Amino acid sequence: MNNLILDAGIAALVCVDNSSTDPKNSTLQKLIASDVKLWLYTGQALEIISQIQVCLADDEQPKQSRKAAKLLTELATRCSWLAVLSEDVSVLTDDDPIHIGLMGAAERLGEKTLIVTDVESRLAKGRPFIQLEEASREVESTSQIPFIDLATQQDRIRPELERNLFRVLHHGQYVMGAEVEILELRLAEYVGVEHCISVSSGTDALLIALMTLGVGQGDEVITTPFTFFAAVETIKLLGGTPVYVDIDPKSYNLDPEFLEAKISDRTKAILPVSLYGQCPDMDRINEVAGSCQIPVIEDAAQSFGAMYKGRRSCSLSQIGCTSFFPAKPFGAYGDAGACFTEDPDLAESMRQIRDHGQSARYQHCRLGLNGRMDTIQAAVLLAKLAVFNQELASRADAARRYSALMESAEISQLLTLPTMEPHNFSSWAQYTIEVSNRNHVRSVLSDNGIPTAVHYPEPVYAQPALSEAIEHCPVTEHAANRVLSLPMHPYLELDTQKFVSRSLLKALGS
Repeated sequence: MNNLILDAGIAALVCVDNSSTDPKNSTLQKLIASDVKLWLYTGQALEIISQIQVCLADDEQPKQSRKAAKLLTELATRCSWLAVLSEDVSVLTDDDPIHIGLMGAAERLGEKTLIVTDVESRLAKGRPFIQLEEASREVESTSQIPFIDLATQQDRIRPELERNLFRVLHHGQYVMGAEVEILELRLAEYVGVEHCISVSSGTDALLIALMTLGVGQGDEVITTPFTFFAAVETIKLLGGTPVYVDIDPKSYNLDPEFLEAKISDRTKAILPVSLYGQCPDMDRINEVAGSCQIPVIEDAAQSFGAMYKGRRSCSLSQIGCTSFFPAKPFGAYGDAGACFTEDPDLAESMRQIRDHGQSARYQHCRLGLNGRMDTIQAAVLLAKLAVFNQELASRADAARRYSALMESAEISQLLTLPTMEPHNFSSWAQYTIEVSNRNHVRSVLSDNGIPTAVHYPEPVYAQPALSEAIEHCPVTEHAANRVLSLPMHPYLELDTQKFVSRSLLKALGS
């Protein structure tokens, strides 16, 4: 039971009963302090205010109304609002239509959701309606720490998010609606380039960029072996050959010192990945590529929002590609992505490719694909953009706290902490350390309710789908056996990080 809806009478009680000696108040405070999420039903807003006014009967009417509204506003900072849907008013002929709406709202939250009420007729119906005292007994702390926390972010942006989503539902332009163009303009301005081309996923962003550069059968694309499969997958899908450059042991990004030796007369593009949120040495990569007139595509799937020497990730090469997968620092509520460029010709080509190669409706000037971003995802991202810079700062603060808490362990050589180049600002898509006994550490942390992830457990070239016989990349293989990502998101609290760090150090010591 992780969700509780407060019926109007209970919500009013929370607002006005500040007596520390009242058992009911004590129970309410226990619920508020627990890990259970509290909800208010929008359809009861006026009813809650009315019941608060009854409790404030000694006050004069105008003063009563203002105070009631203020108390409800204060309560709302500790709860989340559940929207009223059209289905909730389909039973207005019922003797108690609000109870139907409450049950529908509970069902939308999940089968374990309960409704705390003091209305006898509702309690007589049984679950999900329960008394306050029963709710107290039902409270179970959710000991599992989230690896990412989209729920807290959603609570923060809920009003604008719902407004944006309902606007799309009302105008009905689900493909290439106005929100898509607005998002492209705002993201281009944010990154600092002329053109943003929104697409259906980070993978399609890479595929479209490679197609725009004409990568085809027999062409070579230089990239890193320490990344998600999509970077190499897109090369192979076009008939190209991935050529791997080993990584820098500190940043985990492509090491430009080995780059020039890998260039051949078949090299069509260079595809560095900004791993874990930190950009590679793009100046050096661009210098090597420029001397051979080879275009560079930055795979910024994990680094949107990051900076390199004062410039945003995605503005550092001919084309920047990113992903808005939900788990990313700037994520949609489904698959989405974008390409960025200063070059108008490349931009036009990418716009055509994402829409079946069309230059105008039913005029297909090239082969393309269905790679458009859904309007609903653009609406979600527009709501998230308003808080994104604040979230990036919070991620950086969380990373600094982790490093400070575990610095002694690094000194003792029990682990290796992330290294940040002084000219870089990371988006901290992951906070990734190195440990030698990874499986044991993961097991201990899991037993303590702490999730972890491994990005990535083996080099791309070792994947069965490729079966490529190449020379080994020793730094990549060393990292793949040791990296471990800890919970990371903008809403990490110090106490949570202390618990994670203590549990980690205990696991390392054992």
